[in-house]
Amino acid sequence: MTDAAAPPGRRGLRLPGPTVPQERVVVGWPTMKRIDAWRGHLGAARDAVAIVVRTIAELEPVLVVAEVGEGRAAAGWIGDGVEVVELPMDDAWLRDTGPVVLTDADGGRAAVHFGFDAWGGRHDDYTLDAALGGALADHLGLAPERAPFVLEAGAVTATADGTVITTASCLLDPARNGAVDAATVEAWFADWLGAARVVWLPSGLADDRAGGHVTNLVAVGGDGRILLQTTTDASDADHHAAAAARTALADAGLEVVELDVLPHVACFDATVEVPYVNLHVGNAGVFVPLGGAAADGEMLDRIADCFPGRQVVGVPGTVLAYGGGGVRTLTCPIPAGSAD
Repeated sequence: MTDAAAPPGRRGLRLPGPTVPQERVVVGWPTMKRIDAWRGHLGAARDAVAIVVRTIAELEPVLVVAEVGEGRAAAGWIGDGVEVVELPMDDAWLRDTGPVVLTDADGGRAAVHFGFDAWGGRHDDYTLDAALGGALADHLGLAPERAPFVLEAGAVTATADGTVITTASCLLDPARNGAVDAATVEAWFADWLGAARVVWLPSGLADDRAGGHVTNLVAVGGDGRILLQTTTDASDADHHAAAAARTALADAGLEVVELDVLPHVACFDATVEVPYVNLHVGNAGVFVPLGGAAADGEMLDRIADCFPGRQVVGVPGTVLAYGGGGVRTLTCPIPAGSAD
């Protein structure tokens, strides 16, 4: 008999791999509150997100979460056929602020509400986002379970066998959980993500405002292989980070497929990186951010090879990257459960 009060990992639930069937995906709508993060380009951000939403909605059920007072405008921007709900929120990056839904082999689910501190204090005002994981879980009819530590879901990814991949630069950052060591984090992951083991990558991409999320460095393929964002440019600041990640993944016995082009794209007043691996995997499709690089087609083919049976679709990624995210960062997947 399991203890109902025990953390979900001890009850046999775990962070699912990418191909677990989903009930829907929830997408965040860019907020007026964070208009400064888009540096005068909130309209362009909303255009980009609307395209992502409409593209995903052709293949998957989508729920859009808008800040209070912006739901009608969001619905008009997106168009018919997509449900929009208003919830108190600060930012659009729902991968990091929404609930993390674990699953088990019997169709059980547990919605975990992790602590949130705006990526180690990137913003001063994040009280609404700190509560959003629980509020969204409640809206979806999933009783949230509160974890005792800070974690953004963009900082982790999982294989089908319960291997969780993360970065030391993010999880061991004292701005999030104080002076913790890897053993403490691994115990947390076992309890709250059902992790069978943890693979540590040293760091994420240098330009990642979240402090090196694994989201911008690796994606787990539907066939179990690991897509690794690399670059052949030895002068690129991310060349050595990718090489170190490749070594760590190989040492863990994971097969790696390299995406060896990291697009650097002009966007408004900046040059941004658009990593292909910041993607969303749905039931029928894989939605990949693109920056218009010459290698986009080749990289999509490599990704498609790792997701047999799914349609791989490119969506505009440059403006999302300008705001600090990508398609995975924007999306909060809700795995399907039994009739609960």
